[in-house]
Amino acid sequence: MSFYLILLSLATILSLLIPTLHAQSAPAPAPSGPINIAGILEKAGQYINFIRLLNQTQAGNQINNQVNNSNEGMTVFAPTDNAFLNLPAGTLNKLSAQQQVQLVQYHVLPKYYTIENLQTVSNPVRTQATGQDGAVFGLNFTGQGNQVNVSTGIVDVPIYNAVRKNFPLAVYQVDKVLLPTEFYQAKAPSPSPPALNGTKSNSGDGSKTPDAPSPANGSGKMSFGFGLVSGLWLMLCYLV
Repeated sequence: MSFYLILLSLATILSLLIPTLHAQSAPAPAPSGPINIAGILEKAGQYINFIRLLNQTQAGNQINNQVNNSNEGMTVFAPTDNAFLNLPAGTLNKLSAQQQVQLVQYHVLPKYYTIENLQTVSNPVRTQATGQDGAVFGLNFTGQGNQVNVSTGIVDVPIYNAVRKNFPLAVYQVDKVLLPTEFYQAKAPSPSPPALNGTKSNSGDGSKTPDAPSPANGSGKMSFGFGLVSGLWLMLCYLV
């Protein structure tokens, strides 16, 4: 009987020790690292062209730095590879290096927005490109329910899928590249220089005007003529 009591006691002790041993040996959860926009898109797939633009323009690093150090968060609209394939031939090649940066920044809002938030924003919504070259570079949002459309004035496309929706970064899939109207608006011509007056100068500084003719020469001729007439009149009076 005592043998069974010993076994029962050992079993009780082991049942108490085993959970403790498991708890001590279980690995601690790995801390989540900083947010990396390129890594998020690579994991999702079908964003190779957008990732390439993020890297070429260094906009990806700017997004990572800002989203990891901001209380406002950020929102990114990521065009799929098919969206880039559907662009007119040569569209990206025609853009300057500055315009390529602006194009990527135009897909980024400097604030975190949910789908519900985007339905109630005041249009146009500023982007990372807003204010450059004195231009608006804004996006307009419309929709209801779970359907939201984003419009640039040239491109209008629904937001289909949330690649990531947790604060501080929201990433939404779009099936068209968001081309800003600012790329297609002619810039106002620079003002012409003020017209110069027609007066020419004798010196190079233009501060002098031609000298007015001296009135002395004309008055001398008049005095001579008057004296001649007076002399003739006196001679006639003397002869008479």
